[in-house]
Amino acid sequence: MFGPYPDYRRTDLKWFDHLPDSWAILRTKQMFRLVIEKAPVNNQMELLSVYTHIGVRPRKSLEQRGNKASTTDGYWVVKEGDIICNKLLAWMGAIGVSHYQGVTSPAYDILRPIKPCNTDYYHFLFRTKKYLQQFKIRSRGIMDMRLRLYFDQFGQIPIPVPPRREQDQIVAYLRVQDGHIARFIKAKRDLIKLLTEQKLRIIDHAVTRGLDSSVALRPSGIEWLGDVPEHWEVAFIKHIADVRFSGVDKHSHDDETPVRLCNYTDVYKNDRITDDMDLMRATATAAEIARLTLKAGDVILTKDSETPDDIGVPAWVPEGLPGVVCAYHLGLLRPVPDRVLGEFLFRAIGSARTAQQFHVLATGVTRFALGKHDVKNAVIALPPIEEQKTICRWITEECKPLDDAITRIEEEIKLIREYRDRLIADVVTGQVDVRGWQPGPEDVEDDAALAVLGDEHEDVTEEEDGDGEN
Repeated sequence: MFGPYPDYRRTDLKWFDHLPDSWAILRTKQMFRLVIEKAPVNNQMELLSVYTHIGVRPRKSLEQRGNKASTTDGYWVVKEGDIICNKLLAWMGAIGVSHYQGVTSPAYDILRPIKPCNTDYYHFLFRTKKYLQQFKIRSRGIMDMRLRLYFDQFGQIPIPVPPRREQDQIVAYLRVQDGHIARFIKAKRDLIKLLTEQKLRIIDHAVTRGLDSSVALRPSGIEWLGDVPEHWEVAFIKHIADVRFSGVDKHSHDDETPVRLCNYTDVYKNDRITDDMDLMRATATAAEIARLTLKAGDVILTKDSETPDDIGVPAWVPEGLPGVVCAYHLGLLRPVPDRVLGEFLFRAIGSARTAQQFHVLATGVTRFALGKHDVKNAVIALPPIEEQKTICRWITEECKPLDDAITRIEEEIKLIREYRDRLIADVVTGQVDVRGWQPGPEDVEDDAALAVLGDEHEDVTEEEDGDGEN
């Protein structure tokens, strides 16, 4: 929609080689100073955190995620317009402007402007890929997850300084575009939700009633399950599968064997666990490898989470995966041969009725968890093996159009996010001139919609909000 600026000048920077002629370049320390202002004893100030995908938020709005501070005495005071930087995860995007007054952990750096500027402009700039790369280059540490960006290095990074009115224009333009993109993503996510609900109804009926509507039914004896085909069993999972819980963490130890880990997010985001997935590398003991290496037909289950809806989410292992181990927060269900197919067990556990069973069993206040006893004593309706095979084939064929549609929509969301990242990078570095832009009647900032841009990412983990430097 917009072209470049009429005049540029070259820079000596590798990550952008020209800037609009009217823009200046300063080092970060010439625009921001590091602030250390301790909060008073027994303060009641808002506790803030910075997250990789959603920026700075009050901790109470995310109270079921991450660590909780028992006291904020001695924490750093944050003023509206300050930039909060998580030294440990700045290179992953854990940096952003605060629109709140409050306090934050001493693990963070607080940057306060020393020259007039719109800090929202620098919020956008610092979260571009080029600046995240600069943060990583200038961070110190022996491995990625232990890199720290200290202000003596951060302060040396050159940053563009557009005239103040242009900063305001850029921020207004980008916030409006974010609103459009967020509403597009929300509409697509709502459509995915509808398609997923339709898919779950198909699966739920098939694994609890079968495919032949003429078959006589009998009471299952279980209220939530209702009637089942009279020739089916009602089986406890412990009678048809070996249930194994994992304690394998993501850390590597010199005295253990290198493995690939099937993690919580791998299961939560995928129906199948396959060899071509980008799995984390870590180590495990010989006993853990023997007990938890994934074999063909295994079903992996999420056993704890911050919300009960994320409990009992299954994934299926179609083929054996030597060297891939089931990780912490997961349970491994290994089907008993000739009793249940792994694929059918996966479908049955993923049905709405079984999911509700797990939601009821999961207990917790800040974190919900299924015990091994809960999983073992969950029940499913179980047809004969040959009928299981027929049902699985039918579900695959019936759900394929829905799966294909969901895949296309997710690709559209991915592309619009890539467009957004490129748009922000081009505008904040002056490759695109938006000075002539004027908002139209449909161009409104929408804070509720903007939340979609961050909230549809995977949950923020305790490590990501990083209240310590352990």
